[in-house]
Amino acid sequence: MKAVIAEKPSVAREIALLLGATNKDEGVYSGNGYMVTWALGHLVGLGMPEDYGISGFQKDALPILPKPFLLKIRRVKKEKGYVTDIGASKQLKIIEQVIKQCDSIIVATDAGREGELIFRYIYQYLKCKKPFERLWISSLTEKAIKQGFDNLKPGIDFDGLYLAAQARSRADWLVGINASQALSISAGNTIYSLGRVQTPTLALICKRYLENKSFKIQTYWQLQLIHQKDYINFLSLSKNKWNDKKQAESIFKSIQRSMTASVISIESKTITEHPPLLFDLTGLQKEANKKLNLSAEEALAIAQSLYEKRFITYPRTGSKYIPEDLWPEVSSLIRTLETRNTCREGFTKIKFGQLNKRIVNDLKVTDHHGLLITEKKPSALSAKENAIYDIIALRLLEAVSETSIKEITDITLQVLHYDFSVKGCKVVQAGWRTIKGCFFDEDNEHTQDLPSLKVGDELKVKDVVLLEKKTKPPVLYTEAGLLSAMESAGKEIENEEERKALLNIGIGTPATRAAIIEILFTRNYIQREKKSLVPTEKGVHVYNLVKDKKIADVSMTAEWELTLEKIENNQIDTDAFQKGIEEYVVSITQELLNTAIVTEILPVLNCPKCNKQHLLIKDILVKCPDDICKWVQFRNICGVNLSVTDLENLINKGKTTVLKDMKSKSGKKFNASIVLNENGKTTFEFEGDKKIVYRR
Repeated sequence: MKAVIAEKPSVAREIALLLGATNKDEGVYSGNGYMVTWALGHLVGLGMPEDYGISGFQKDALPILPKPFLLKIRRVKKEKGYVTDIGASKQLKIIEQVIKQCDSIIVATDAGREGELIFRYIYQYLKCKKPFERLWISSLTEKAIKQGFDNLKPGIDFDGLYLAAQARSRADWLVGINASQALSISAGNTIYSLGRVQTPTLALICKRYLENKSFKIQTYWQLQLIHQKDYINFLSLSKNKWNDKKQAESIFKSIQRSMTASVISIESKTITEHPPLLFDLTGLQKEANKKLNLSAEEALAIAQSLYEKRFITYPRTGSKYIPEDLWPEVSSLIRTLETRNTCREGFTKIKFGQLNKRIVNDLKVTDHHGLLITEKKPSALSAKENAIYDIIALRLLEAVSETSIKEITDITLQVLHYDFSVKGCKVVQAGWRTIKGCFFDEDNEHTQDLPSLKVGDELKVKDVVLLEKKTKPPVLYTEAGLLSAMESAGKEIENEEERKALLNIGIGTPATRAAIIEILFTRNYIQREKKSLVPTEKGVHVYNLVKDKKIADVSMTAEWELTLEKIENNQIDTDAFQKGIEEYVVSITQELLNTAIVTEILPVLNCPKCNKQHLLIKDILVKCPDDICKWVQFRNICGVNLSVTDLENLINKGKTTVLKDMKSKSGKKFNASIVLNENGKTTFEFEGDKKIVYRR
């Protein structure tokens, strides 16, 4: 009898069906010589400080450097702390019983770093010694699963993957636990959270936000000329930019008197645009954010759903290529799109005898190949699932199409002694851009048609326009922009050798970046303003505390990611990495404990319900410490955070001032005061003294 351990029930069901294990019992399928069970994500993880006898935040206990690390069943947060997750404990016992009844194990958790860690931690926790093999697949189609079981790999082949996952897990624990506790101890009453990846990511957001807000907008002027030749209208723009409006107006009047331009230079060049590669996860998340305004976490969840329904291949991939042996299947994948309404037009542009093989590269395929659709035609999908599927499908069509060729023309005109620039673009071969009909990039300005011109031609100026322009601050990060910054973080490093070494390493991995961004939201460090990500007051405060410290250093985090890759490839030993992390933790802990933090002086407020206790003022809520009273007020109301002054007004005066730009469930903005009634409940007060109960 063989045990098969999948990562989720839905995957276990697909595998069990194929293996003929059709007898279902609680938490397991059995039959035909197999017992198929599943984990529920991370059932087992690293223990918390209390598991080492350290309760609360103790300065003398820092840094905490476990030797050895303890593994514990997953816990969930309750009112009075963390308790063992009953569901996790129950499923772990089922897995234990299944393993006892079997001679060997087939690991079928997701084929990646985290999937490997999920199984290995369970294997270690149960003190299991039975042999195991690895099912390594990139798709849940019947064909892929069959091929995977026909080519099971020795478990030892993935020791490097496990060691990298374990090293990442321990490094995150060491940095997160120690740095967070050290800064929180220095801050007194405030709880802070720091992390190996989350803090450099917060630093990226805060740095860009502060640059944007401190940017001094300057006004300048340019002249635009309107020309016509051979019945074609086109524009030219002055190369000069004038900060003095009077000077610009004077030149404007001079040109109005001349109204003749001379062609003094023409430069043309042919640009060949190769088709885009397949999506990796980060690329898909960026595209979904730009086109559908989905968060990285939403895009990943939808892609994971499509994968589990067998419509796409494994989404948590870091590669944009496919191996040579997969190329023969590409034509049949493309043909599944022939009858799909959203892809039919693109399908007609495909030249099957001349498919572009640029996506084929065995050396650049990592754990998994680039994102592909499968031969299973989509059915019964939600609107968002359809949209994500189409993004992946259309990218496949683009990737195998011809190159796009454009002719870019740059012309210089002269009026009096002032130079003007004319830019034009002509599509020579549309190629892959015909798939979606987008022949130019969104920010491309070279799209105007030009007449035939040669040096020495005299052109009439039909009109002159004085343009008032303003310098633009650095753009705030959208989620797509932040993902790009995380992906290419190594490019920001000043040291040339380090920059080359860390090129395209970035911070985090495609599989973890979405979770990191969500952690920042959960910690109330960042928030959304329309499509932009901006730090909260607390986020900026944390950034100012740590911005000059290594924990906020993008380059150091990128170096760690590079080291983890080397561990995965069995190029370096994990002990050296672990020792380096511990030395860093000792240093950063002491540095943070010595940080001088000016803490906000909080007012003493009596509980409005029991009137016996002083309220505890936290970042997220205000509550009465009395277990019987249990009065609580969350500080975020309809998207607006209550300041300390707002809390004072609410508790002492029974009413806040008018809070601006709150959002209803439908997304509509409104202004209102928060009023506290005699029962300790809050209501909205609008103009005209109209009140409605606010459900906390």
